[in-house]
Amino acid sequence: MKRRSFIQKTALTSGAFAFSSSATFAAKSKINEKHNFNLKYAPHLGMFKHHVGDNPIDQLNFMADQGFRAFEDNGMGNRAVDVQKSMAKVMQDRGIEMGVFVAHKIYWKEPNLASGSIEKRNEFLDDIKRSVEIAKRVNAKWMTVVPGHVDLKQSLGFQTAHVIESLKQASAILEPHHLTMVLEPLNFRDHPGLFLTGSPQAYEICKAVDSPSCKILFDIYHQQIQEGNLIPNMEAAWNEIAYIQIGDNPGRKEPTTGEINYKNVFKFVHQKEFKGILGMEHGNSKPDKVGERMVIDAYKEVDNFL
Repeated sequence: MKRRSFIQKTALTSGAFAFSSSATFAAKSKINEKHNFNLKYAPHLGMFKHHVGDNPIDQLNFMADQGFRAFEDNGMGNRAVDVQKSMAKVMQDRGIEMGVFVAHKIYWKEPNLASGSIEKRNEFLDDIKRSVEIAKRVNAKWMTVVPGHVDLKQSLGFQTAHVIESLKQASAILEPHHLTMVLEPLNFRDHPGLFLTGSPQAYEICKAVDSPSCKILFDIYHQQIQEGNLIPNMEAAWNEIAYIQIGDNPGRKEPTTGEINYKNVFKFVHQKEFKGILGMEHGNSKPDKVGERMVIDAYKEVDNFL
């Protein structure tokens, strides 16, 4: 499942939710006892819809009932304002921390930030300004930034300088609000042609921008494909990593379905005393309620590292 799919699906459904009664939710949400997870794993909408339906309020309550203490929503910025406010209230009431949402228009096929175009830069900065208001509304601290496609007409050095300048200007917008954009390197197989692909590259850029508002989103799924050597690379980039996302490989499903030893990865993250969010940006390996229970059970299994 690709990020574009998440965004498209959430955008289509924004503003179209009817909030059900608490009695209806209580009848739907019975599954098992609340689990005390060691880390803040963050599901997304749709992950448990077969248990509670499409209503985002019911889904958030279900997540809290299962012990999840965080939530992420790539398409939050496309939701109606009243929906954003309602979701924020439920998260606050249920002790759920808001994770990332996508901060800007992502250019998958043509260069934008790497090009040095002032027009494209200003478009990006306008999106960042808009995202500040969204973040305040939903109590978010982080927003995802993808610098877009490479510019084949320019050397990598010039492209990197253009990206750094855009991110410096974006950081100046975010810093007064104590918000952080997290740069996500994406793998060459799922997203060919993008400028930002690896954690060393993201680390170099964050060091050059030199702002608390510009850090790394380390997506374990993408980096397993792109570079492997997960724990050493996370260690090397650790002081610039502010957010983590999850997905097993191959398949981009829940942990235990692929080759990644998530129990050891999560043990490393826990030993680093990571207090941030680990976004569950993956699909379910099996359909319907059975698949949803498998997701919950998988996280209980790999979270058992103490």
